[in-house]
Amino acid sequence: MNLILESVITCPHCGAEHEETMPVNACVYFYECTNCKTLLKPAAGDCCVFCTYGTRKCPPIQLNRSCC
Repeated sequence: MNLILESVITCPHCGAEHEETMPVNACVYFYECTNCKTLLKPAAGDCCVFCTYGTRKCPPIQLNRSCC
C-alpha cells in the first residue's frame, strides 16, 4: 500500500482549506485554522485532526495500524 502524506484540512467553522503534510512519527491532535484561527481537535473516536477534517486519514490508519 502506498502511503499518502498530503492531506487537505477543511475547517468546519469557516470552510477554509489548507494542504498539509502529515508527520509519519506523531499524531496531530491540535490544528489552528489558517483563516479564522479556530483551534481544531479530533472528533470523538478519531486519533488526530487529519482523521476528522482531512481528505486523507493519518499514516498509521492508512496502514491499518493503531494510531499514536
